[in-house]
Amino acid sequence: MDLTILYRGPLASCDYDCPYCPFAKRRDSRAQLTADREALERFTGWAAAQTGDRLSVLFTPWGEGLVRSWYRRALTDLSHLPHIGRVTIQTNLSGRTDWLDDTDPERIALWCTYHPGQTPYARFLGKCRELSAKGIRYSVGVVGFDEHLEEARRLRAALPGEVYLWVNAAEGHTYTDEEAARWTELDPLFPYSRDPHRSAGLPCRTGESVISVDGDGTVRRCHFVKAELGNLYDGSYRRALGPRACPLAVCDCHIGYVHLESLPLYDVFAGGVLERIPAGYGTGTPPDGLVVPNPSRRALPLLEP
Repeated sequence: MDLTILYRGPLASCDYDCPYCPFAKRRDSRAQLTADREALERFTGWAAAQTGDRLSVLFTPWGEGLVRSWYRRALTDLSHLPHIGRVTIQTNLSGRTDWLDDTDPERIALWCTYHPGQTPYARFLGKCRELSAKGIRYSVGVVGFDEHLEEARRLRAALPGEVYLWVNAAEGHTYTDEEAARWTELDPLFPYSRDPHRSAGLPCRTGESVISVDGDGTVRRCHFVKAELGNLYDGSYRRALGPRACPLAVCDCHIGYVHLESLPLYDVFAGGVLERIPAGYGTGTPPDGLVVPNPSRRALPLLEP
């Protein structure tokens, strides 16, 4: 089996207080942190034992994982396993990077988000340069608020050309064509994030080759569909895997719509779906350009979920 797993344990604490995040500056209790560590160690042990499968893992914690030793250890250990195709995590890159020296750079990657106002620009850029010096694959992105535009332009100009900079549409914000054009200058793929994708009734890889797993091992097709497919640890989820249409009206998050078969994003991100790196980036040589299929060319019918 070739399976992609999106893992999200109970961790919800973060060292940033972004006004657009519901978990900003939340503190987990000692008991909550212990529960998260134990859940992650259980998952890592399970993944290590699945030598008959090929797994790729993206950690998508609500909080910041890399300031916790157990997340650094999990990524390090998984990166050395031959049946792990890729292991990556979403991070604000606030923590140290020296732990990456013990990882396998062929398998590990980071999905990094820059939050202006939460960390000094020079500090964040310095962390990115550390990743580049270590040969670690990574992407960098920002949320598309007007007040972030100049900082995003500054960051794009300073990053190596081989590093992809993505832009997430701000939740609930409607962009004029002029606004969208400014962000598209930075991220040619911004049109995919600009508006939610109609998804009801359309084929999606989630629930077949992609699953979501929580700290208890409950398996769902993705983070956004609550129906359970079984449990990871008793193997019951395997019987439920198969092709599925999306039951939701729309999908508006990259970690969801990237798996829609109605979109060409598996081709666009070939070799870098989990870490959000388009084909041609992260290779040591800046790409000549990014070929962007037009998302509006597809008529996506809005069906009843």
